[in-house]
Amino acid sequence: MSKKTLLTAEGLADIQAELANLKEVRRIEIAEKLKEAISFGDLSENSEYEDARNEQAQVELRIIELEDILKNYELVDSKKAAKKRDVVAIGSTVVVKNADGEKETYKIVGPTETDIFEGKISNESPIGSALIGKVLGETAVGKSLGGAFSFEIVELR
Repeated sequence: MSKKTLLTAEGLADIQAELANLKEVRRIEIAEKLKEAISFGDLSENSEYEDARNEQAQVELRIIELEDILKNYELVDSKKAAKKRDVVAIGSTVVVKNADGEKETYKIVGPTETDIFEGKISNESPIGSALIGKVLGETAVGKSLGGAFSFEIVELR
């Protein structure tokens, strides 16, 4: 049996929306591209056809991946985590201060929802795993590819 994917309610909604978009919009767009490319004739030297087929394959793989996630996920109870605001858990938003005094904000999510550009880090990442279970004012220390790190937890939401 495969490992359960941890999702927040927000992450679940994002995955469901992406899956719906892929099935209801992207598939139709790609079908139109294929139809147009086929109309150009000779498929053996038709780069538009090849590109559309590759795009179709990528979309179908992503659909399978998202459907697998939705078949085997565990919803993280953010209301429960909110009651325990004094402890970092999946669904927590954490403001930390590094050794240089710079503040950074992270939302702890399951690995599927990770998006560093939005400040969403996995509970399984070096920083995320160091923060899980810590309380306000505590220091999380760990090691990542960038070297050792130390963060003081200054705010929990």
